[in-house]
Amino acid sequence: MSSNAPPITPARFAAALPDLPLSSLHAKAAELRNSITHLEASNDQLRPFADEGDADCAEAIRENEEVIRRMRDRIALLKAEVEGRGFLWDNGATDINGKEPGEEDVDMVNGDATSGAGSRGVNGRVERAGRGGGSLGDEELARRLRERMEVDEEEGLHL
Repeated sequence: MSSNAPPITPARFAAALPDLPLSSLHAKAAELRNSITHLEASNDQLRPFADEGDADCAEAIRENEEVIRRMRDRIALLKAEVEGRGFLWDNGATDINGKEPGEEDVDMVNGDATSGAGSRGVNGRVERAGRGGGSLGDEELARRLRERMEVDEEEGLHL
């Protein structure tokens, strides 16, 4: 995008979201969070110069803050879309192991607490207690589908 092109409007951004798969919504949110992190780091580096009276640095900080605000608004739109589909939003507050700060180490398998390694849910995240929901791994899902598709001689096929 060139510096002269206006950013996409929130309405157009929101209108595009229903057509995207869930994984793309989470990926876009992660991309926006990453950009926000870099803009905030840039502002931290510019701030001492702006404080000393550098007008260009002060203007760059103001522009970055406006871009950060728009990105946070887009993340809110992504959150609304994900939750509107009936899924939980993790807001990027989890660590690499899928736990929130201060959260105890309890893994979830389909909403039930387990001991040991647990099961990874969507996008490799560990489903956690108190968050509801859960997801099956590929192997468990395949096993359950095979069970349902088995023909019981007395009762016939159960779908």
